[in-house]
Amino acid sequence: MTNFREFILEHENDDTARLLLSKDRWPDIDMPLAANTIESRRRLRTKVPSWHSCPDLVYPNRISAEQCSSSETAEVKAEIALRLVGGNAEKTIRIADLTGGLGVDTEAFRKAGFEVLYNEMDSALYRAARHNLTALGHDGITFCNHELVPERDIDKAGHDGETSSGGRSAGHDRSGAGQSGTPVTAGMMLRDFCPDIIFLDPARRAADGKKVFLLEDCRPDILDLKDELLSCARFLMVKLSPMADIGMVCSRLGCSCREMHIIATKGECRELLAVLDRDWNGETTFCAWESGSPFIFTGRQKDEAVPSYMHDMSEIHEAGYLFEPGKALMKSGAFDLICSRFGLVKLAKSTHIYITPAEKATGLSRYGKVFRIKEILPLNNAGIRQAGNTWPQADVTARNIPMTSENLKAKLQKTGGTKSRKPSKTDPIRPLSPTMSSAMEPASTNAFSSPADARQDIHIFGLRCESAPSSENLLIITSRLQFIQT
Repeated sequence: MTNFREFILEHENDDTARLLLSKDRWPDIDMPLAANTIESRRRLRTKVPSWHSCPDLVYPNRISAEQCSSSETAEVKAEIALRLVGGNAEKTIRIADLTGGLGVDTEAFRKAGFEVLYNEMDSALYRAARHNLTALGHDGITFCNHELVPERDIDKAGHDGETSSGGRSAGHDRSGAGQSGTPVTAGMMLRDFCPDIIFLDPARRAADGKKVFLLEDCRPDILDLKDELLSCARFLMVKLSPMADIGMVCSRLGCSCREMHIIATKGECRELLAVLDRDWNGETTFCAWESGSPFIFTGRQKDEAVPSYMHDMSEIHEAGYLFEPGKALMKSGAFDLICSRFGLVKLAKSTHIYITPAEKATGLSRYGKVFRIKEILPLNNAGIRQAGNTWPQADVTARNIPMTSENLKAKLQKTGGTKSRKPSKTDPIRPLSPTMSSAMEPASTNAFSSPADARQDIHIFGLRCESAPSSENLLIITSRLQFIQT
């Protein structure tokens, strides 16, 4: 292993395809494993930094590193699990991770104080996780290599890892490697462990590598197994694709679906997490996690929320700031509730961009991005020419207008370099005056750090605004505020 470790470090920046072609030069090195480890470490450099910093870890396939949780999302799941079971120093708490994969979630659960049962169907992945978690210094983990199948299938399942249905080897692939473990039911696997909570991350790829989104298309099939799993533990957490339809998922999981978490990190919606409770028969609570801050609501609150819409252009001038919800909030669909809860105003029914005064900007930064409005132009040829001439390299977002962000950016860049035209007094929408811009500064300048050169952080929004005086579509030129979270 020492030679393997040294090889990985020496060749971590090399072309792995060339290494595989030259494997005869290093007869003592398992070159496919080395290539997979090098590629996986590259993926984990920012995803799970603590694992990348440990060169003794091995990775039997690349797709597991691609699909595994990040450190941030794993910590969120551990926090949720700990809250559900009410862990304390005097109580031993147990969680069963029945689709353990690389073990990133298992590590987070262990760090949170759980005793963990790790199970993985793929034998090569199981061996790697056992080695890696031991190398990382984690004890208190029971390792299993079984294939989870429904009770009705256990008598039909052979002992070569194949099942007639219900197991991932039946037409699905999790890791692209290795043989399957022995088929067992949840009751057989968990009889002696007695978990307080079970975690399941079903495979979301078919055997041909295509992604699947329906619950019944994932393996193991959670709809087939949830009653058996809930007979073994009160709580069941299920990781789902961020592309899944939240309403459909809640409906299919039934009245035991207590919570639905939408988890976003680094500006992307990463995963959905359903929490099932066998003692629950009430309304589902939704939690949209943006950078560790949850926005919590119920379906009834979302449905009953009454939004506020902008009535005339004076409102946007007086507010002076735009709020763009983060990806988890957008996925949650709580567009009207954002208005009523934060006291914001929507530009249009389906635009989902909000105007806000300065005093609310700092608090909103936990749930998305806040921008200071610099200038407002009509979204027409003259407005595009002026904005593109002045800010040809700005970031661009198009919402609720008949063009994509890419199309709008291309139009702005195409006009860059032409002679700039200053807005005339007859323009229907005028830029903000210096006096008005000054008045819109937040009360506490310590709440955020402005960029040294505002042109380096300009963001242009192409938006539908139902109150614009002569055009329903606007170009709103903004600069993003970089808030310091405390």
